[in-house]
Amino acid sequence: MLRKIPNWFVDLCVVLVVAAFSLANVFHRGDEVWLLAPLSLLGALLLFRRRRYPVAVLAAETLLATVLGLFGAFWLVAAVIAGVWTVAGQLDRSRSLRLSIAAAAIVALPALGGNGWRAWHLVPQGIFFVAAWLYGENQRAYDLEREERSRKAVADERARIARELHDVVTHNVSVMVVQAAAGNDVWDTHPERAREALQNVEDTGRRALGELRRLLDISADGEGTLPQPGLDRVDELVEQVRHVGLAVGVTVEGPRRPVPQALDLSAYRIVQEALTNTLRHAHATHADVRVRYAPDAIEVEIADNGVGPGGGASDGRGLIGMRERVGLFGGDLRTGAGPDGGFSVKARIPLGAA
Repeated sequence: MLRKIPNWFVDLCVVLVVAAFSLANVFHRGDEVWLLAPLSLLGALLLFRRRRYPVAVLAAETLLATVLGLFGAFWLVAAVIAGVWTVAGQLDRSRSLRLSIAAAAIVALPALGGNGWRAWHLVPQGIFFVAAWLYGENQRAYDLEREERSRKAVADERARIARELHDVVTHNVSVMVVQAAAGNDVWDTHPERAREALQNVEDTGRRALGELRRLLDISADGEGTLPQPGLDRVDELVEQVRHVGLAVGVTVEGPRRPVPQALDLSAYRIVQEALTNTLRHAHATHADVRVRYAPDAIEVEIADNGVGPGGGASDGRGLIGMRERVGLFGGDLRTGAGPDGGFSVKARIPLGAA
């Protein structure tokens, strides 16, 4: 419950409660007000600094409570208990436990020494000390768990961005390299085809820069979003690959229907990466892309007539990325030689996992 309340408000409430409780006891007692009132007020106000200086505040509160205890005034023990709660919530378990036990033992000494108290009066005080330490320790464990979740979320996001960067950069640069090589081959004999290839290089580069800007969220207003292509853009992807001389056929089985965005993006990236590998490694002249909308899954298959696994796409970052994408949804990825040679990538992503 306290985690949902601002820290400043919790601190203010703690200080006010300790101050009110202490001063009420001071004036009810009636004697030595000139000494007990300032010390009690100081002990309450010190709690404003307990989060920044937990050990120092606990030590100061213990000293003040012990001094008041020598006069038979034990109400500032409440401030010590607040200090125990703080050190348990901020320090490691072993250190906070040692400090808490030391503080409890020191403030108990005046009570054990007389001043109208008996030892059994320390029992409820000890219960409060234990409860404060346990609550602080539980709070610290919760905060550590939350930080770990945050770190994992950041790591997952970095991995996701790294996969997107790999897919965007590798595909577009591969297309540009093939186009530039084709233009260079016909520079002297067919300058018009060379100019067309250079124009394709420029267009591909501009698309790549646009995707990277969105991917890295560096738009002028700081509100850019990650590019989220899906299977509805496979035709555009295939057309881009055809421009560099690879004949690609596309088959869609089953009625197109909306699928979860993350799954749609992953399926698109798998097709993109497979075609990129075909361009870079397979020395193929033809590839087929098949997209199947099954009742419970999305299936994509990319097969080429290239040199096959022995000289085709290596099991590098691209294929690892495809496996990670499929694995996120509990799917299945199979890669290897096709039935008629070449290289084949088959991915099945269940819809129920998205």
